[in-house]
Amino acid sequence: MKKLVLSFAALAMLFTSCNEDQNTIDPVDQAEVDMSDFYVYTNGDMEEANKVAANNGLKTCYTMVNLNRMLNENPSLEEKMYDIEYQTRKSIAQKGKPPKGGGGDGGTEPTPDDLGVINIPVNVHVVYSNAEQNVSDSQINSQIAVLNKDFRANNTDANQVPSEFAGLVADTEINFTLANTYRHFNATSAWSTNDAVKAAYPPVSPSTHLNIWVCNISGGILGYAQFPGGPSQTDGVVVLYSSLPGGSAAPYNKGRTLTHEVGHYLNLRHIWGDGRCNRDDFVSDTPKSDAANYGCPSYPTVNCRSADMTMNYMDYVNDDCMYMFSKGQKSRMRAIFEAGGARASMLN
Repeated sequence: MKKLVLSFAALAMLFTSCNEDQNTIDPVDQAEVDMSDFYVYTNGDMEEANKVAANNGLKTCYTMVNLNRMLNENPSLEEKMYDIEYQTRKSIAQKGKPPKGGGGDGGTEPTPDDLGVINIPVNVHVVYSNAEQNVSDSQINSQIAVLNKDFRANNTDANQVPSEFAGLVADTEINFTLANTYRHFNATSAWSTNDAVKAAYPPVSPSTHLNIWVCNISGGILGYAQFPGGPSQTDGVVVLYSSLPGGSAAPYNKGRTLTHEVGHYLNLRHIWGDGRCNRDDFVSDTPKSDAANYGCPSYPTVNCRSADMTMNYMDYVNDDCMYMFSKGQKSRMRAIFEAGGARASMLN
């Protein structure tokens, strides 16, 4: 009997404890984070195979095609990316600005995080087969400067943002510092997007450094990046050598290819969500669109019953015509550096 009484007492304590815990749980934990619109696979393979930018026959970003390949080769990657997305949305929701989940835009101003200015050290791997591909130290320094101007909203182009979006221009408070430059001669004249260049010259300290491979990419591709959650041995960004400032890939030769690709590396999707109007980029303040924009579109360019944010770095327009990240994109990028975030180790 004594044992029975003790058992009931223990159960009572357990229920009391559970009730107390429920009363102290954060409201965001109690409410399910809406993941109903989350996706990883896209039709990027078909789109990118058929969409070639009008200038010099250059294709633009191959990140989504590369992601499809990686998902096919590594089935567990989808689950990792789901978990990263859940953490990102939960973090943003806790700051009062939940991401757009299948409709609506705008929202309340997010509560600033306590991360301060984030500095990312950069390792650059120059892989070349001739003198032209062996980009100069000056070009590399100029490229780092472009990253810093773009991510800190210090570029002079930002004053061209139309009034509709002017209040959304964000200083992401992310800086980049060149840590090391590695130069590798290789007889390979052009590299494919299968990460062979990374296998030949593996990333250095990928958990704490952004690794960038500057090389010639086959097929006229400007660059591709790896989203957070992918294998550490391939983590980083690959860009066409002639897309660096002063290169020959005009109108994509002012360094904005790397700005775009680093956006992917920091968990941003393309501005149109790599789909039609029913796909989203998971950012609250970027209007939906049904496709990429090219060249220098006039404002307003209307799709999905709203003006496209064509000047956003995550579209496909010419380097001269992209000049902003939005506040929602800032929140999304910074969330992955928070405790438990996919790139939190970069702050340690």
